[in-house]
Amino acid sequence: MSKVVLDVSMSLDGFTAGPNVRDEEPMGDGGEQLHEWMAGKGPDGGVDIGIRQELDASVGATVIGRRTFDFGLGPWGGTPWPGVPSFVVTHRTREDLLGDNGGTFAFDGLQAAARRAKEAAGDKDVLVLGAAVARQLLRAGLLDEVRIHLVPLLMGEGTPLFAGERAELIPQGEPVAGSVTHLRYSVPKP
Repeated sequence: MSKVVLDVSMSLDGFTAGPNVRDEEPMGDGGEQLHEWMAGKGPDGGVDIGIRQELDASVGATVIGRRTFDFGLGPWGGTPWPGVPSFVVTHRTREDLLGDNGGTFAFDGLQAAARRAKEAAGDKDVLVLGAAVARQLLRAGLLDEVRIHLVPLLMGEGTPLFAGERAELIPQGEPVAGSVTHLRYSVPKP
């Protein structure tokens, strides 16, 4: 059975994007630094590459916030993972959109998007993209796991990950250290 998983890079002060998110800077000012670990060039970069490969192999579908979709479509060139179905959470539904890389975007409300993504993912994971939709999924009891790649960076401002939400998370395994610290937690169901 698939799990709904938030897998996100976050600064030490809790931001998942820099300030001033806009078309020219979809990750905000300085936000791309949060993803530099994925190239494996830092200390213990081989660990980071292994974590990224594990992530890529686990993706069966995605649930994406509308704002993340709007800013991400251009840089992604289609769905975030080629050929992987993506479900955009929005009140402004529209016809499905075929991405340039073979993946399809479907537009729906939160509950329906999560349900459809789990069906599409089969035995793989549903990855969540976007802090706002992650908060909505947490609030609705639909988030199963949180994976945080803690980047040794203080951004000072930007998009906070959980901005006021409360939950007790259960650690899953030991932290893994590469050039960033990789953490995994399960989210207990109410």
